[in-house]
Amino acid sequence: YERAIEYKPDDHEAWNNRGNALSDLGRKEEAIESYEKAIEYKPDKHEAWYNRGVALDDLGRNEEAIESYEKAIEYKPDKHEAWYNRGLALYYLGRNEEAIESYEKAIEYKPDDHEAWYNRGLALSALGRNEEAIESYEKAIEYKPDLHEAWYSRGVALSALGRKEEAIESYEKAIEYKPDKHEAWNNRGNVLNDLGRYEEALASFDQAVVLNHHFPWRNRGKVLMNLGRYEEALSSFAQAITLYPDDAESHYHQARCYALQDNLPDTITALSKAITLNPDYRELAQMEAEFDPIRQHPEFQAVVRNDE
Repeated sequence: YERAIEYKPDDHEAWNNRGNALSDLGRKEEAIESYEKAIEYKPDKHEAWYNRGVALDDLGRNEEAIESYEKAIEYKPDKHEAWYNRGLALYYLGRNEEAIESYEKAIEYKPDDHEAWYNRGLALSALGRNEEAIESYEKAIEYKPDLHEAWYSRGVALSALGRKEEAIESYEKAIEYKPDKHEAWNNRGNVLNDLGRYEEALASFDQAVVLNHHFPWRNRGKVLMNLGRYEEALSSFAQAITLYPDDAESHYHQARCYALQDNLPDTITALSKAITLNPDYRELAQMEAEFDPIRQHPEFQAVVRNDE
């Protein structure tokens, strides 16, 4: 490309393609400069404006990327990719309403764009519009039935609406298409736990922990507590803490479990750690039934006392 530019410095195609090659090599700043040279020689070159936006997005420069996508759209209004990427950039900036509008423009020009339907659902979920989000996820699934992300996010939205059984089915579809999706195994376990189906929940968390993430270990411990299997629960919380020492919630549930075993010293140690990591647990501990037997103990009072 540089030889082509040497012979024809205003070759906008060469500048654009040079930018693509640089971008593929991870040299995003240089790629942007190359796209800008293409634009200099052909200001209405929508491809260069679009590619510039992608490179800016890769650098986390979302505001500039949006401006670049808008220039691409100005010169080619039906460029669904630019509408879609503009939506992503807006979503990353927390501008969900605008993101939804942008995804809808992408869908207008490409109705089977499963990614636009899926990400529209994410933006709707972020706004708490879960019914609409579910419809959007279902459109994504219509066009790409094995889109495990959409099945998973549909499950999250259904769970938020209290539609637990449907949520379980959705998580199971996500797992069908991506068996190692630990988030789906974990969330399936959470819903089963909420429904009091503890053994099934435990089996789901057992699948999640194989992938060695800390939060399934924590949630597995909570289910074991519900089953009265305290030693196993403590082992699960310990594993969660090993993987993520600053997980306040695991320390807190560990304290609850020690309290159920009348183990005051370890209860105080675990509770102190939880409150250090997240002071909100101070107030919660004052209401937790598991701590009732030690509530008046001076050591417990010293830990939960609000010194502010």
